Amino acid sequence: MDFEFTTEQKEMQEAARKFAKGEFTRELALKHEEEHSFPEEIWKKAAELGFIGLHFPEDFGGLGLGVIENVIVVEEFCRRDSGIGTAIALSDFASEIIMRHGSDAQKSKYLPAVASGKMISAGAFTEPNHGSDITRMDTTAVKEGDSWVINGTKTFITNGQIADFYLTLCQVDQDVAPSYKGMAIILVPKDTEGLGTEDVGSKMGIRMTSTAEVSYDDVRVPVENLIGAEGKGFYQVLEFFDESRVEIAATALGIAAGAFDRALAYTMEREQFGRSIAKFQVNQHKLADMATAIEYARLLTYKAGWNFDQGRIDPKLTSMAKYVAAKTAVYVSDEAIQLMGGYGYMTEYEVERFYRDAKISEIYEGTKEIQKNTIASQIFKEF
Repeated sequence: MDFEFTTEQKEMQEAARKFAKGEFTRELALKHEEEHSFPEEIWKKAAELGFIGLHFPEDFGGLGLGVIENVIVVEEFCRRDSGIGTAIALSDFASEIIMRHGSDAQKSKYLPAVASGKMISAGAFTEPNHGSDITRMDTTAVKEGDSWVINGTKTFITNGQIADFYLTLCQVDQDVAPSYKGMAIILVPKDTEGLGTEDVGSKMGIRMTSTAEVSYDDVRVPVENLIGAEGKGFYQVLEFFDESRVEIAATALGIAAGAFDRALAYTMEREQFGRSIAKFQVNQHKLADMATAIEYARLLTYKAGWNFDQGRIDPKLTSMAKYVAAKTAVYVSDEAIQLMGGYGYMTEYEVERFYRDAKISEIYEGTKEIQKNTIASQIFKEF
């Protein structure tokens, strides 16, 4: 058992850390936070340096690396800034479905564009009436001649108003039982007639990430926009979730580490009663608990990423990683605010924003309750 990064992984970690330190400035973060705008200029620079889609095959614009390398970069980005890091990490959201199930033509058209910073992707799965339950879709796709005609509504879609294409989970067979066997994923370009997006409104956190409702009103796309085969959409999404849960865990891990960094620096600099508050035992115990929780989350997250890179699907492990990392991000960010007192509550000191950005990791890509359901289900199967 080897817990050491390879030389190449260490170099990638250092490169990601250096890039984030140079580009993710506090001033720029506050600007995008206040404007609720996507950090496009940083995203393009990150793509130029190969940080986007680095797990794509080299033939399709990537570096041919794995989930572990993606986790390394995402952790460093979110550690430097929770909002910018999350927005950039999710710019290629759901494009893995094309990578793993798309045709060569689809891969050639979309993956290099995503990796080079020319396109942003979106996965349109969640619906207003179903939430985390994707076993039945109200969004339908009907084949008419050489086209699919799509009708329905998706909500809380990441990159919803800035995406260049939407990987849309549709019900293509209304009569099959169970219903999830009648689903398909269909790619819908942003400029398709009948496709509409609307911002969901002001959010608690991740304000640099676009979150929108996406509507389909007789949206017509060619039949070749089907990803993989009819009836396989549900399974494709489940496989994607097993990979994406690791990435969300990495964002949460980075947020926790970033909040800890700021709290530690503050306690070492702040003086009360003639000495640094880091010397007070109660604060040392807080920091010890926070550091231990982060290491716990890091071990689970990297193990889940490594396991996926071995070609193994393990929903229990990836759910554990996301559940623990998300819980850790919320806990550590909360404790960071507590350690910093009134200053921690102020936007200028950043940890209040880290706290707000942390909370979503317990909600999207399956709530913490859904993760517990998955873990328990797998435990019973193994038994």
